[in-house]
Amino acid sequence: MTVFQHQQSAHCESGVMASLLTHSGLPMSEPMAFGLASGLAFAYLPIVKLGGMPLIAYRMPPRHLIKTLSKRLGAHLHTATFAGPAQGQAALDGALAAGRLVGLQSSVYWLPYFPEEMRFHFNAHNLLAYGKDGDQYLLSDPVFEDVVRCSEADLNKARFAKGALAAKGLLYWLDQVPVEQDWATLIRQSILSTSRILDGLPLPWIGIRGIRHLAGRVRKLDPAALKYNRLYLTHIVRMQEEIGTGGAGFRFMYASFLQEAGLKLGDARLAEAALEMTRIGDDWRQFAAACVRYSRNKQGHSDFEPIALALEGIAEQERALMRQLAAWAKAKS
Repeated sequence: MTVFQHQQSAHCESGVMASLLTHSGLPMSEPMAFGLASGLAFAYLPIVKLGGMPLIAYRMPPRHLIKTLSKRLGAHLHTATFAGPAQGQAALDGALAAGRLVGLQSSVYWLPYFPEEMRFHFNAHNLLAYGKDGDQYLLSDPVFEDVVRCSEADLNKARFAKGALAAKGLLYWLDQVPVEQDWATLIRQSILSTSRILDGLPLPWIGIRGIRHLAGRVRKLDPAALKYNRLYLTHIVRMQEEIGTGGAGFRFMYASFLQEAGLKLGDARLAEAALEMTRIGDDWRQFAAACVRYSRNKQGHSDFEPIALALEGIAEQERALMRQLAAWAKAKS
């Protein structure tokens, strides 16, 4: 049996999938896992609230990477959810006893090994269980430098936390992972899918249209609503830079995927696209910094046009790059 090796990652779901695939005999970097699963996205969802503010997402929804990557690679994905902690714990213990490396979805807030200042009610955090010692689970949490331990009681609480994106004890593992892959086809298909997600869906809150929608919301902020404006702008930044790897971080990860894909296929055009995506990530970071400056001004602002324009500029850059990548992918088909 292969000895499990912990790998720290930038983001939980892509990190877990990279580790599961590598452990199964198909070496996989986190950026390659993220890119092949077409994880890059944008969504402004006013009907889903986090702390009373609309959900702003910079990647595809939780579980998308797990399901999409498994399907594209032809791996057999086993998943299960449960009615309660007792059933969930029994299933996890059974999988570990069988020598499986098990992915889990959990709540960050109830994981005691997270520093207190990093805990918040987010129920879609993924991690790996690789063993058990007494009542302590041996865990590989991708966002930590080393492996950690967690008691049965604490892990059950984290796995069965209520609220938005509740995991219901979700566990999953892979088997029958094909180690031979048609990388050219996989990369082309995944890039084309990403371009459609960002620039091909006729929905006002998704992709490039969603970025423009957020710009419009920022532009219409009422200068007199100082408290709300501060909360709204800091919420944008928190969703971008603190929840997972955030907007800029996901753009940098996708740039790494494009660079690795270019090397794998010997295609310099993907390396050039990687540089452009890195520049876009830098602009997302500058946008976040501008939001922070605005929110810290105790006198407030009468004009939100500059940061709205910055966001619209990012939208145009992402659209141009996605169309360039779509043209490359179609030409390769």
